[in-house]
Amino acid sequence: MTRDKNLEIARLQKEIGAYIGLGPDSLVFNFEEPSDGTVKLFVITLNPNHNQSFLFHQTTGSDKLDALRAMLEYVETYKERSSSYTIQWSLRGESGLQTSYFRAKNILEALDKLFYDRDPNAITVFSVMLNPIT
Repeated sequence: MTRDKNLEIARLQKEIGAYIGLGPDSLVFNFEEPSDGTVKLFVITLNPNHNQSFLFHQTTGSDKLDALRAMLEYVETYKERSSSYTIQWSLRGESGLQTSYFRAKNILEALDKLFYDRDPNAITVFSVMLNPIT
């Protein structure tokens, strides 16, 4: 194991990005440390097509490395444990219809990922569709 904690963090982030299929310009790793002594990790995807960010997944750990290891474990198997959803939406005040794709346990989790860290009144959802299993 790498002795330098920062090198291990960088290695895990790179490995997570490789599993997801996104490079460092399309992923953000946000760490939060609530008062209960844990670390929450939010992996955010950046979509250059419509210049928006969305929640990919959230994990919790005892420290940053533990949260990253939990995320890596999730991304190694998430396709087998989740369904694919297509959401058509628009920003309030804009006329263009956007299409985004999410992996989630159910429709509510897919919508939570769409609305993550934004005012729910800022987006109008037109449709949510469970994609066929391929």
